[in-house]
Amino acid sequence: MTGPSRDKPFGEDSTPARSESDDHAVIRDRITNRTFNEWYSEQQFQNNILEGKAYFNGPSPPKDPEQHTPSKLLQCHRKASYARQNAPREGTQPKGLFWFGTEFEEQVIVPFLQSVTTPGTYVTNSVWIETETIRDGKSLHVRGSTDPAIVTADADPLLVTEIKTTTSLDHLSAPKPHHRAQLHAYLHALNKEYEHDVTTGLIVYGSRETLDIKAFSVEFDAAFWDDVVAWMADQAAYEQESELPPADPERDWECNYCSFKHRCGQADTPYTDTDRNGLLPVFDGYGRQNLQEYLDGHADRDARLTPTLAHQFPDLAAEYGAYDWSCSRCSASYGWDDVEWDGDTESLPFCPVCADSGDLVTLSGPEPNEQLTTT
Repeated sequence: MTGPSRDKPFGEDSTPARSESDDHAVIRDRITNRTFNEWYSEQQFQNNILEGKAYFNGPSPPKDPEQHTPSKLLQCHRKASYARQNAPREGTQPKGLFWFGTEFEEQVIVPFLQSVTTPGTYVTNSVWIETETIRDGKSLHVRGSTDPAIVTADADPLLVTEIKTTTSLDHLSAPKPHHRAQLHAYLHALNKEYEHDVTTGLIVYGSRETLDIKAFSVEFDAAFWDDVVAWMADQAAYEQESELPPADPERDWECNYCSFKHRCGQADTPYTDTDRNGLLPVFDGYGRQNLQEYLDGHADRDARLTPTLAHQFPDLAAEYGAYDWSCSRCSASYGWDDVEWDGDTESLPFCPVCADSGDLVTLSGPEPNEQLTTT
C-alpha cells in the first residue's frame, strides 16, 4: 500500500526541504554576543513587567538636585553627578556582576535569613523608604528600597540588611563608607516611620569565588549620618549651580574602574573635565547597551551618534541618526557616511576641502556641549 500523496497541487510552488546542514548553519550564526545581549535584555524587560517593576525598563530620568538614592551616597561627587544626570557610560555594563549579585541575594541570602528567623519573624525581599532631611534650610529627599529585611507578622521592619558581593573577603575588616551610608539612609527613614526603634542593620558581604560571607552589625551613628547629609547638600549645590563637581574618589584605584574615567580625564585620552552632556567626539569605547540607554534617555534633546560611533553601529545610526563630520579649520561638514574612512579612530579622515588646498586637517564630530538641544 502507498500512503497519501505528499505532492503539492498542480501550479503551486514547492519549497525545497531544509537539510540538517542548513539548520546547523542558521543556529550557529545565531549564537553571537549581539544576539545573546539582545536576548538577555528582552528577558530582563519581560521579568521587570512580570514582577511589577516596569519602571526599570528604559532609562531613568535625570535626578532633581535635592533627590537622592541610597546606593549613590558618599561616592565621588563627579561620578555621582555623571550617573545622576545620565551622562553616557563608557565600556560595557557588567551584566555578570549584576546577575550574580541578584542571584546571590535572592537564591542564597534570602533562604539563609529565613532559616535563622525566630518564631513570629519573617523575611521580606525589600522595604520601601522615603525620607526628608533639612540642611541649612534646604530640603533633601532620599528614596529607594532596602535589601532583604527581617520583619514582624505585620511586615514592620526589625532588622534591615545591605547585601554586597566582592571578589575576596580576605582584607575586609570593616564595611565600606558608602555602604554604611546606604544602610544609614534605611535606618534613618525607618526609625522615623515606625513607633519601635530601627537603629541596627547588617551589611553582608559575599565572596563571588567561595560563597563565604562576612557580616557587619552597624548601629546608627548620628555624627556619621550628618556627614552623609552634608555630602547630599554639597551634591545638590553643584547640580543646582550647573557646576561640574570635583573628582574626589574615596580611593585612587576607583578611577580605573569608573564608567566615566575618559570623560573625567582619568584615562590616557585627550579628554578632561568634560561636562555631563554629549558623547566624546572620536571616542569608540561605548558599549551598545550603554549607547542605547543614553540615546533613549536624551531623545527629547535630539541625541544622536557621533560619526565615529555611527560607523561602529550603523544600525543604531539608522534608528537614532548621527551628527555630521565637521572641519575645525574651514567649517565644512559632511554626512557621517559621505566620507571614506576605515573606522580607525587613530587615523581619522581628512577634510577634502582642506586637502585640496594642501592642508591635512582631520575631521571630527561635534563637541559634547554642541550636541544636545536645549530644553
